[in-house]
Amino acid sequence: MGEKSEKSLWDIAILERNRAEQENKELIDGNNVGSDGTNVFFLGSKNSGKSSIIMRFLDRDENPKPTVALEYLFGRRARGANTVKDVTHIWELGGGTFLTKLIDTVITPRTIRINQVVNEVAGKDKSIHEFLKQQLNRRINEDHPDKSLMEPLLVPLVIVGSKYDIYQDFDPEKRKIISKTLRFIAHTYGATLQFFSTKNESLVARARQLIGNLAFHFPPSKTNATDHNKPIIVPAGTDLFSQIGAPPLSDEQLGKISARRPMDLWKSAFCQYFPQEASTNSNTNKNPAADSQYTESPIDNMRIQKDKELEQYRRQSERKAKERKMAREADIVTSTRGGHYPDKEDQFFGQIMLRYVQDRTLIIVIA
Repeated sequence: MGEKSEKSLWDIAILERNRAEQENKELIDGNNVGSDGTNVFFLGSKNSGKSSIIMRFLDRDENPKPTVALEYLFGRRARGANTVKDVTHIWELGGGTFLTKLIDTVITPRTIRINQVVNEVAGKDKSIHEFLKQQLNRRINEDHPDKSLMEPLLVPLVIVGSKYDIYQDFDPEKRKIISKTLRFIAHTYGATLQFFSTKNESLVARARQLIGNLAFHFPPSKTNATDHNKPIIVPAGTDLFSQIGAPPLSDEQLGKISARRPMDLWKSAFCQYFPQEASTNSNTNKNPAADSQYTESPIDNMRIQKDKELEQYRRQSERKAKERKMAREADIVTSTRGGHYPDKEDQFFGQIMLRYVQDRTLIIVIA
């Protein structure tokens, strides 16, 4: 019988270190979901179909409910028998642009795991930043003719044109302009562009494959369709500005536009065909707390009480501020009558305080 082999603490430490390095390598190469899972973030205008896409991906036969603020769901899949399941965290932002500050809840240093790799390796290899940037941009080939004209995001981006069943009945010329504009935007930012409809099972299957690629690193789709008379699907980095063409503007219209960037030119062209109107029912005018659908008596009663206390505090503060102001004015009148005037030093410090208030406090931004 051979002697029983035992591993020392040093051997165990080496094994753990090698395992951690291998996980980091797989994470960079995109072959591993990672112990914390992936994060997929959905955002868009109200009633655009975000919840419907998520439900179809998770294979849930449920009627989507309106998303009030930030909705969280998760999906899991097993890579093999008796293994830990991969997890994807799915976030949906409701309300259009009204609650964009909630994005900070999802996009954090913890969810952008690449930062951990940078912090650990940067001290050893100064070129790691450039290397990781190349890895993140690997969806766009180095020899792509439009590489220098693109501004790709360092995280995968997808633009989904939902409700294709309605869109397909648009005038052909309008469909052409919308498709070309979306292709230009997606190609500029290194995004995938794909159309979707819950009433078209083929488009549902394509959407599930696309999200599966983002969430679990399923093989990406190789389908490429740019015909505006059919559902568009253009994977990131496969389009060309030369194929998209120039903005649909006449020479006379071009002479009236003072655009400095191609993106501004396309925006102006789009607005020529689709004049933009200010929304009359903006989400900013709606208070979810006043919606009867979410009534909860104990919480609502406490809210009413706190609102009353806040109003009472505000009135007391205003009254005290008014009394202090009157007292200061009375002191100035008294000191002036007594023959005391501020000397030059007092005036100098007064000017400094006034300058401080002007430079630091009165910052008004109007958009």
